Amino acid sequence: MTTPATRAEALHLTGERTVPGIAEENYWYRRHEAAYQKLLPLCEGKTVLEAGCGEGYGAGLIATVAERVLALDYDVLTTEHVARRYASVGVARANLVFLPLRDASVDVVANFQVIEHLWDQGAFLAECRRVLSPGGRLIVTTPNRLTFTPDSDTPLNPFHTRELAPSELDELLRDAGFEVETLHGLHHGEGVKMLDDKYGGSIIDAQLDVVMGQLPGQANWPPALLADVEGIQAADFAVHGEDLDASLDLVAVAVRR
Repeated sequence: MTTPATRAEALHLTGERTVPGIAEENYWYRRHEAAYQKLLPLCEGKTVLEAGCGEGYGAGLIATVAERVLALDYDVLTTEHVARRYASVGVARANLVFLPLRDASVDVVANFQVIEHLWDQGAFLAECRRVLSPGGRLIVTTPNRLTFTPDSDTPLNPFHTRELAPSELDELLRDAGFEVETLHGLHHGEGVKMLDDKYGGSIIDAQLDVVMGQLPGQANWPPALLADVEGIQAADFAVHGEDLDASLDLVAVAVRR
């Protein structure tokens, strides 16, 4: 894991961007990594655009199997970091509703935990359809509104503009001219379920109890909880099509018609 002295060399912790190598972030990092691992075969040998790359670990992972990866993000410091850390990834700064690519120029667009941040989700999906070749795939993961903000249509997360339930994501993709090939959900696997039981029903709530009201990276973690969070692996999560409404994240694969 990254030491405190090297955290600042990665990216500033905002509480929203997921950063690998930090014990306190490991649950979220592994949860996101599990979706990448599940969908990686769709990128094999392809030209892939990652729209909204964040720290860049996902683009770096995709680059291990893809022919070419271009990663886009709006934040200047983020793109500079990705360019330094992930040499196998091309990177550029861009607004995701104006993708700087030619029509039909990529095989796959990957959009992991980003669409919930966008003010104009329809315009973004129209751009994805434009840059995808016919039959190309759009991969989207996003928090499931039914479990992430279950009691309100207004996101509790201040970084989110609109969260989606399974039916809403399905409709959004179809309205944008995509055929929804699969719509699955990410769930806790046996490894994380054991931690749910250990911490009174929810390892997520146990973490939130520590960090809520604290500045990012400044919370005082109980050593036992931090050790358990640090030990979580991507294999401790499961992605499948069962009990979709109860999933934590939605995982969609859509084909450009």
